[in-house]
Amino acid sequence: MKLLYSFCLLLLIAVNSEAQNHPATANYDLKKKRLLIHNSSSYLYNSNQGAIDADSAVVLTCKAYKLPLALAYDEGFNDGSYLIGKDLIEKENIDAAQKLYLKSKGADKVKLALQLGIYYLFKPYAKPEDITNANLYISDAVKVSNQLKIQKWQHESLMLLGKFYFQINNYPESKKCFLQVVNERRKQNDKTALAYALLNQATYQYDLDPEKEKILKEAEALFTTLGLEEKLIETKGKICTIYFWHGKINDAKKILYQNIALMRKIGFRQQQFSETTISYIEGVQFNIKDAFYYALKSVKTMEATKDFTFADIFYMRLGIAYLQMGHTDEAIKMSQKSIEHGQNNFNSGSWYKSFITATASLSLKGKNKEAIEYMNSITSKFDPPNRLDDMLMNYAYANCYWRIKNYVTAEKHFIKAVEAADGIDSPLTFRDVCNTYSSAALFYANRNNLQKTKLYLDKIDAASKKYNKRYDSEAVQMSLYKIDSLNGDFKSALAHHKLYKKFSDSILDYSKNKQIEELRIQYETENKEQKIKQLDKETDLQETALKKSKLLNTVSIWSLVLLVLTIALLYNRYRLKQRTNAELELKEKEINQKNINLRHLLDEKEWLLKEIHHRVKNNLQTVISLLNSQSAYLENDMALSAIKNSQHRIHSMSLIHQKLYNSENIASINMQNYIKELVEYLRESFSLGQRVRFELKIDPLELDVAQAVPLGLILNESITNSIKYAFPDNRTGMIYVTLEPTTEDKYLLTIADNGVGFDANISSKKINSFGLSLIRGLSDDLEASFSMENNNGTILKIEFSKEFPINEKRREFRD
Repeated sequence: MKLLYSFCLLLLIAVNSEAQNHPATANYDLKKKRLLIHNSSSYLYNSNQGAIDADSAVVLTCKAYKLPLALAYDEGFNDGSYLIGKDLIEKENIDAAQKLYLKSKGADKVKLALQLGIYYLFKPYAKPEDITNANLYISDAVKVSNQLKIQKWQHESLMLLGKFYFQINNYPESKKCFLQVVNERRKQNDKTALAYALLNQATYQYDLDPEKEKILKEAEALFTTLGLEEKLIETKGKICTIYFWHGKINDAKKILYQNIALMRKIGFRQQQFSETTISYIEGVQFNIKDAFYYALKSVKTMEATKDFTFADIFYMRLGIAYLQMGHTDEAIKMSQKSIEHGQNNFNSGSWYKSFITATASLSLKGKNKEAIEYMNSITSKFDPPNRLDDMLMNYAYANCYWRIKNYVTAEKHFIKAVEAADGIDSPLTFRDVCNTYSSAALFYANRNNLQKTKLYLDKIDAASKKYNKRYDSEAVQMSLYKIDSLNGDFKSALAHHKLYKKFSDSILDYSKNKQIEELRIQYETENKEQKIKQLDKETDLQETALKKSKLLNTVSIWSLVLLVLTIALLYNRYRLKQRTNAELELKEKEINQKNINLRHLLDEKEWLLKEIHHRVKNNLQTVISLLNSQSAYLENDMALSAIKNSQHRIHSMSLIHQKLYNSENIASINMQNYIKELVEYLRESFSLGQRVRFELKIDPLELDVAQAVPLGLILNESITNSIKYAFPDNRTGMIYVTLEPTTEDKYLLTIADNGVGFDANISSKKINSFGLSLIRGLSDDLEASFSMENNNGTILKIEFSKEFPINEKRREFRD
């Protein structure tokens, strides 16, 4: 029996563990999981073009694939076997891990110090105290490992110290740490340890450091000799990045082909990251056909493996490839898929670019007014998340207004786009920035403003020299043609016009390319076939359901027959048992007496429940009194304000328990009376007098306490915010509170004021303030829809459904 119990327990643990894993990592060992983290986070970092740093890309990847963040950094000492304190740190139980660390000794102490150091060093949104804690544990790891004189732990501690120095921008000390480990491992003649040390050394060197490529090449050779394919793919990927940003485009592309072959060899499924990178490189080289082929291939790989984790990126890349070929309808379709995945599933930072691609597609179809309306609908809800997207947004606006000959508005957006471009300083954004400059140059060239045309062409030249990259486009050649024509240099103008035609004809040819059309049709056909298969499955399910329904009908009929027979038999038994009626009446009296006793017990329970509400109310009042006493000893305005806000929140809950205690009905709250008393309490607490008046319109409504408490807290937060911030400088004003039904079972709570309103461009920090976060959280608890808007003041709306209280059901059953 014990053996069976143990087996069931292990099976339950295994099932729960499997449920928590991401499908994309199924059957992956630690090596492949680490490769997935490094491969996808590197792509995520590059695809966001500097909008996020490398460590943030790792954090997002681990979150997306439901993998522990430590996996990206603990390779030297975590091989998947038991590791002291690992479970505690993964569960964020740091206090317990720290207590365990104080008790640990020897190698266990070093292992736990390394894990805690990694936790604090690479913690998302790390604070100064996190860096201090990281330094503390890493220094301890170095100290204890030196005392033990175990070289493995000395090296692991020293490399983590090198990572620490790199994170705090002490580059010389970081290089010293890694160099010391590499030199000592060379003397050991341990090729595996040396290869890992070299990879760590190169990873924590700047891409512009000339030594980085040399170190990576040595690590690549060692991993090849050792047959460690996962590490070889990771190393090659880092070399590929160096080659790309140093202009060795074909060498970078060659490495990507090699990596895809290696991934197939070892059964690593996520090849789409390399395929979409090839698509990007082919696009940079104006190989539009190959760019489209690999963009399409990356989407097919993603759909075949059902790994839609970063789907917004791959659909975005395919949408851009369609746009480059002039297939605007397909570009819009792919962009919409990217936006849908980015908004509803996982946002990797690419869907905003997809909406700009969709805008460009509408513009190319001649639907510029529709494109502008579409952009307005998006930008009114979502501000550009970074400077690059701000530039692309204004770039798209400018081109749309230019095409409808609204030159004044077009110029305004070109100016904004160029201002954003001037503030971007990264080789990752080189092409997008130059596209903005070239389009602005062509705009002014068509307006015969040669001074500004030359200004933006000079900016392109400056960026090309700075990053040692070459940029050319239709817009550049047409701008140069316009300048030379207006200056009378017709020979040079003709040369530039020929180059312009070459660009134009190339894109036109690709848009008509039969092979590309076949690829597109093949992709759409496969999608349709998948839909047909899905419909077939649904049909089979419907047939199965129909068969079950017929079987159920048959069973029901026979059950009815049996029921009739049973009733007949029961009737017969009834006739036979008429003699025992006296005994039955006696039993009935006994049952009635028991029912009376049960009702008495039920009444006692209701009395106890009221007493509980009374005591909860008294305890909450005691907390309010304690907070009030504490505030007498505080001089800090923020602390006083926090205590006052807490008192108001507690009072809103206390008022509910008071009403439940005083009411005959302990199952629900009369919201009309409750809101009036809560508003009156807040009016008196803030000593408003007649400066701020209230207008209440509350429909009669009884709510269960589970709904009344969140609504009371929402009312408290909203009204308090209006009192504090809506009427600055002692202005007078009105606060309106309405609660009214919208449908048969839905109610709408509205809190509005005629004050100054809130800033439409409010920062993310403000949006995440505690009060507003509390309102959002409480709205989610109510499964309510929440909205906030400016309309002659601030308006908050909470729409929720009325729940049927359990006590009310019980009362109806009893009656």
